[in-house]
Amino acid sequence: MAEKGAQWSSRFGFIIASLGMAFGAGNIWRFPREAAANGGGPFLIAFILANLIWAVPLLMIEMIMGRSTRLGTNGAFRDFVGKKHTWMGVWTGFCCVLIMFYYSVVTGWAIRYFIFGLSGVVRRGVDSEALWRGFLASPAQTIFFHLIAIALACFIIIGGVYKGLERANKIIVPSIVVILAAVMVWALTKPGAVRGLEYLFRPDLMGLLKAKTWLSAFTQAAWSVGAGWGLMLTYSVYMSEREDIAANSFVIAFADSGSSLLAGMAVLPLVFAVSPGPEAAARALQSGDTGLTFIYLTKFFPSLPAGSFVAALFFLALAVSALASLLSMVELAVRNLSDAGISRKKAAVLTSVVAFLCGIPSAVNINIQANQDMVWGVGLPSRACFSRSPSIKTGSIVSVE
Repeated sequence: MAEKGAQWSSRFGFIIASLGMAFGAGNIWRFPREAAANGGGPFLIAFILANLIWAVPLLMIEMIMGRSTRLGTNGAFRDFVGKKHTWMGVWTGFCCVLIMFYYSVVTGWAIRYFIFGLSGVVRRGVDSEALWRGFLASPAQTIFFHLIAIALACFIIIGGVYKGLERANKIIVPSIVVILAAVMVWALTKPGAVRGLEYLFRPDLMGLLKAKTWLSAFTQAAWSVGAGWGLMLTYSVYMSEREDIAANSFVIAFADSGSSLLAGMAVLPLVFAVSPGPEAAARALQSGDTGLTFIYLTKFFPSLPAGSFVAALFFLALAVSALASLLSMVELAVRNLSDAGISRKKAAVLTSVVAFLCGIPSAVNINIQANQDMVWGVGLPSRACFSRSPSIKTGSIVSVE
């Protein structure tokens, strides 16, 4: 059961923590490249529909399961769906933990780039692609910053629900929105940047006939909002009995989608602004390069007054947003271990040590990281089918409400 007295301080506290869970690197690092690689406009239409018919209902179901059972994924599926379905909760938690292994690596990338900006490395004349490739080619750096990311998450999680998670996210979430909005405004003042918006919103409806567009949109919706991961189920363990689940689900899903769109409107215009021409920008966007955000933003920031400072500010936002999502993954594992009788502190340390060790392959080899992102990204929608199974649909959802 949830530790005694562990609860969000208010409805706002729950929503802000949930938005911190959702406002992650999936919004700033993943969404722009997925939207670009899948034709812009058609992807956005499919993404909105995916949120409406997939993400929001899943968030509702997870909130109900977490609030009614006050248990992590393993116990929640056992008690809410039935003992023979416990494996669903185990598998859901296991898959989320596998994502955590490489997600902490991405968080480490953002922390490294924050330090690049802070130390003045991001300046006029810097070869942003060489900087990115050079960083990835240094296992000492990638592993070290991966360690920093998971250590920070461990420290905050040990602090508990209110003092750790909620207080951290009350700073993180507003910071992300303000910084992204500022970057977007700056980007649109650059020559050629408006082509990025045209690319993002282009109405090429033929793209809706492509299966890849829909698969990518549903994957991104699950990735971005956290639907089907068991993360919302975990956070709902600490929810008040009086919460409006339907309203909370819509607020969280569409606030998160808005932040993704804001990130797309910041990153894509920057790609066009710093590329030699529209054709080169289009090729870069369609490549789906994992380093898209890091390479092109690093090219852009030196053109601004106090560019190194702005770069540090932006990558700080990326780092803290990634950290906020990483916190929810660590919390999921800690919650399940706590249900098994392990103290919160020991569970946090154990989870963090395993995450660090198992994340090393992704830290050392970008191809392993990209493979894990693809495999478990596609696995999210299929895993979310557990929460839409007939056993849950015919369960006691009405009585819980």
